[in-house]
Amino acid sequence: MNPVVRRAAETDAWIRSFHASAEAADGDASGGVRLVCLPHAGGSASYFHPFSAALSPHVDTFAVQYPGRQDRRAEPLVETVPELAERIFDVLEEWADDRPLALFGHSMGATLAFEVAVRMEERLGTSPAALFLSGRRAPSHFRTERVHTRDDEGILAELAAQGGTDMRLLRDPDVQAMVLPTVRNDYRAIETHRADPDAAVSCPVTVLTGDKDGKVTATEAAAWERHSRGAFALRTFPGGHFFLDDHRESVADLVRTALAGLSPRRP
Repeated sequence: MNPVVRRAAETDAWIRSFHASAEAADGDASGGVRLVCLPHAGGSASYFHPFSAALSPHVDTFAVQYPGRQDRRAEPLVETVPELAERIFDVLEEWADDRPLALFGHSMGATLAFEVAVRMEERLGTSPAALFLSGRRAPSHFRTERVHTRDDEGILAELAAQGGTDMRLLRDPDVQAMVLPTVRNDYRAIETHRADPDAAVSCPVTVLTGDKDGKVTATEAAAWERHSRGAFALRTFPGGHFFLDDHRESVADLVRTALAGLSPRRP
């Protein structure tokens, strides 16, 4: 296969776009910032569909579709965070040259966004224009968690406790059979991942957290500052782990404001 065609096919497999940006609507998608969103454990690109709508048409928003779910459910799951970060980096590498690229990750997606940003700096000599890290503690704070070792009922109880999942769907045994292996895989990946406690990035970092999130304490969220050599901001919202669902417009406003000052970067 032609390398250019193969590359485009890989990008199409990994990246979803739900709403056209103002530039795309005007026939010019060459200037604005690209925002790439990375979902939580067990999540899919479609989780960010409402967020993309809230940002449209001002931000060119994309979402990553991990293998093993929805339209990629026939593909093998990726079993570790470093491998998944490598594969996402490979897809986004060509996007680092022509336009500003920002990353937004929630929960496991925040860890992945940070890992991709580290790879960009180490291998490309550049960094994302901005990094938004939501619902995840800093790499320097490790917790021993074993949700992935629970039986199916235990994992369902965890999903119900955290919110963000329509539990009515998961009452269907067929849906459980399709979804639970993916959730267990992702929990195993993130719960066994030991990040470099000294890793840091140079880009502006904005951390978002819920004040009642049992997965992230205020101290664990604030500790992201030691992993940033650039500007750092911490925003706390009312709510639990999926506070984003209740404050989508406010978070979208925050992201729009942060990205508005970024100048188009040309090759």
